Amino acid sequence: MKITDIEVEKLQLKLYKPFKVSLGVIEHYDTVIVKITTDEGVSGIGESSPIEFVTGESVDTVAFVIKAIAKQIIGMDPLNIEAIHHVMDRYITNNTSAKAGIDIALFDIKGKVMNAPLYKVLGGFSNQVETDITLSIAEPKEMAQAAKEKVDSGFKILKVKAGINPEKDIETVRLIREAVGSSIKIRMDANQGWTVADAVMVMKAVEKYGVQAVEQPRPYWDIDGTAHIRSKVNVKVMVDESVFSPVDAMKVVKKEAADIINIKLMKSGGIYKAEQINAIAQAAGLTCMVGCMLESRIGIAAGAHFVASKKNILDADLDGFMVCQECEGISGGFDIEGGTMTLSDKPGIGVDVNM
Repeated sequence: MKITDIEVEKLQLKLYKPFKVSLGVIEHYDTVIVKITTDEGVSGIGESSPIEFVTGESVDTVAFVIKAIAKQIIGMDPLNIEAIHHVMDRYITNNTSAKAGIDIALFDIKGKVMNAPLYKVLGGFSNQVETDITLSIAEPKEMAQAAKEKVDSGFKILKVKAGINPEKDIETVRLIREAVGSSIKIRMDANQGWTVADAVMVMKAVEKYGVQAVEQPRPYWDIDGTAHIRSKVNVKVMVDESVFSPVDAMKVVKKEAADIINIKLMKSGGIYKAEQINAIAQAAGLTCMVGCMLESRIGIAAGAHFVASKKNILDADLDGFMVCQECEGISGGFDIEGGTMTLSDKPGIGVDVNM
């Protein structure tokens, strides 16, 4: 089997309303759909969903890089995924979401060739995922009201965006806990927004509200600062932007800077290296979460299959498609009720694209 063509199509995801994090406000979002065709009639679908202030890419750079990589890998066997990653990395550094779109399409092909859903191809631990739902930064009372509405609609895990005002962050968590009761899990995500002192202060303050973990309290480069925070608090520390690669994961492990690593396919360059990050974390006694950017069902389905396949991935933040209007012509991959995602048993990622 050989790759004969790689196509890209830009797609705008329409948000229901602007989404605010400590790094900025997202008002609209563009993504790139990737299709890989083979000489045996099997094709795979992937997605590249860049975000400038995380991956350093845009849809324009992604489309350009994928087309350039295509010239290097057309003619290769799509099942030789490690060899293709070697070619991609040797040809161009970084550009992780561009590589992720190709990687996901390759794994989609692999599932179809094996006639098995991707979660079984990758490990087959489960076919279900429990995702959280993320609360955009707003006034504390507004966030508490939004939390109550999400819980009433069936979600059992909340991810609270924070990182702009430490005092308001604490007040927000207090009000959310009052609104949703004691059984709902709460995580916080500072998106690199706190000082070391503020992070310690906030995490000690919210411990009594049962916060499960706090994500990325410091800028991605400050692993020493994050390790210091972890040494001073009882709430679990999660890293996100600090880990793009297996090498990054090893740095975090050596510094004892985290309890949990948030893996995103758009940061790791796809499933191939995401598996390596999870293996490093598991060997070191850390667990993982799989998160997402704002993505269509294609990227979300790929992430969900990865989560379900691995025993060590205990958490999921795969709600990116929920803040956007569903894309006409993209369906399948999973069913969702409340926060419970049940994966399709169709071969590959199980997503149908008719665009």
